[in-house]
Amino acid sequence: MTTSLQNIRVLDMSRVLAGPWAGQLLGDYGADVVKIERPQHGDDTRQWGPPWLGGESAYYLSTNRNKRSVTVDIATNGGQKLIRALAKEADVLLENFRVGTLARHNLDPEELLADNPRLIICSISAFGQKGSRADKPGYDAMIQASGGLMSITGPPDSEAGGPQKVGVAIADIMAGMYATTAVLAALTARATTGRGQRIDVPLYDSQVAWLANQNMNYLVGGEVPRRMGTAHPNLVPYQAFATSDGNLILAVGNDRQFRHCMEIVGMPDLGTDARYANNAARIQNRTALIALLQEQLRNKTTAFWLEAFTAGGVPAGPINDIGEVLSNEHARERRLVRHLQNGAGETVPTVSNPVAFDDTPVHYERAPPLLGEHTDEVLREWLGYSANMIAALRNDAAI
Repeated sequence: MTTSLQNIRVLDMSRVLAGPWAGQLLGDYGADVVKIERPQHGDDTRQWGPPWLGGESAYYLSTNRNKRSVTVDIATNGGQKLIRALAKEADVLLENFRVGTLARHNLDPEELLADNPRLIICSISAFGQKGSRADKPGYDAMIQASGGLMSITGPPDSEAGGPQKVGVAIADIMAGMYATTAVLAALTARATTGRGQRIDVPLYDSQVAWLANQNMNYLVGGEVPRRMGTAHPNLVPYQAFATSDGNLILAVGNDRQFRHCMEIVGMPDLGTDARYANNAARIQNRTALIALLQEQLRNKTTAFWLEAFTAGGVPAGPINDIGEVLSNEHARERRLVRHLQNGAGETVPTVSNPVAFDDTPVHYERAPPLLGEHTDEVLREWLGYSANMIAALRNDAAI
């Protein structure tokens, strides 16, 4: 099978989530991704359970598909030499150590680039490789907080609850997504220039960057965005509503949809009422409109309203839990869950990559690897090492 990145070698020295997420995506697109881990311990997330599958945590399994695991102790001279040798053969190196860690282990990125000028080194850190905060550590929750996301997530000040973090480590995941697109851009540039380069992807800067319209609402309007629960700062009605037996989300995106919505809920006159006829007016009169809608929607079931809105061309949807999302008919139709066999013979479920290529499909070749499962294999393939050379490294505790 031909894949998009089938001739690309990635040395993934990252751990936890942001870097491994980028490595998994590159692996999905066909790159040969070699995950470097500490002997005996491995990626921190291997221990982040329960739940467990055959001794591996679900957290680890979520972000390490399509990789091979090689154990290397970079605190040893032999381990450092081995990383240098692997980096000479790699196209991409991913790392998310504290700034300066690689240099302290005789693996300065500039020296690695001198050894392999075509190498692309993508460094993910909390606050970037340079600046007054460069040496500070950072985890997803604190980045969501300090980077502005929690200030707009959760119920409004008028309700109990306070600021909330998103239910997944979205600051890490988005940094991993930015890292992936940056690596792909750098590979494209290298095809023209013949040169690799360093890439600096900070969690904090990434978090700030993807606040999107909320950033611009502040920069253009001058008002600091606040928490609004499920409501939208720029569209009305666009939020969750209670029904007689549950909840649904209503997402009206234009005035035509609003008129249809009002007809469906039995208040057609409001569709042309000057207080609500256009979106700017609806934002101005948000509180009154939402109260009227809520009163109507409470009268019938979620299923009734979803059928009516769908038939009328008004965007609306259920608020499903993850169990429903991963087991319903749509999940089966779209193959959102796939199963891979790992090196221990266990069947590992995995959530599909959402991208579909016509000619170079995403591949699902490898379940997340067991710790050190491919050490000998990779050293033979990438470096041509003999069994005796590998045994010597193992005797020296380098691998």
